Amino acid sequence: ARYVEAIVGNVRIASIYLPNGNPIDTEKFTYKLAWLDRLISHVRTLLTYEETLVLGGDYNVCPTDDDVYDPDGFAGDALCHPETRTRFRTLCYLGLTDALRAQHPQFGLYTFWDYQAGCWNKDQGLRIDHLMLSPQAADRLVASGVDTGPRGKEKPSDHTPVWCELKDD
Repeated sequence: ARYVEAIVGNVRIASIYLPNGNPIDTEKFTYKLAWLDRLISHVRTLLTYEETLVLGGDYNVCPTDDDVYDPDGFAGDALCHPETRTRFRTLCYLGLTDALRAQHPQFGLYTFWDYQAGCWNKDQGLRIDHLMLSPQAADRLVASGVDTGPRGKEKPSDHTPVWCELKDD
C-alpha cells in the first residue's frame, strides 16, 4: 500500500507513501528509517535498468530547512530529523534529481499545509511531496511545479499535487 510501480509507455513510474515516523522516540521512527533503507536498496536496482524513472509521492521528508516554514519548530520532527534527511540525500547521491528543486530553488515552495491554526492562509507549509528523477528522466525534464489550486478549495486534502513534464523520448 506504500509503494506501487508501473511502466507507462517508456517511463517507469512509482508512487510512494513513506511512513511519517512520529514520534521519533517510538518504533514508528525506526520503521520509517528501515523503510527508507529498503527504498534506497530498491532504487539502486532500478537505476541499473538505465531507463526513465519517476519516483513520486509523499516522502514525509523535508530535505532541508528551506522546505519548512519553521525549521526550529520542526527540528525534533521525524520529517526533518537528521537521520531522515541523510537517507533522503542518499537517494539523491544515487543519481536522482529532485524535479522541483531542479527548476525552483527558491525558499517557500510547499506541498503540505496542516489544517490547524490557519496554516494554509498563513502559508505555513512543508515540502514533503517529491518527484525524484533518474538521470534519463532528468534529461527529459521540461517543467515542474506545485498545483496549489486544489488546496484552496472547500474540504481539500492537506497536500497539493506536485507535477513534472518530460519531453518525448
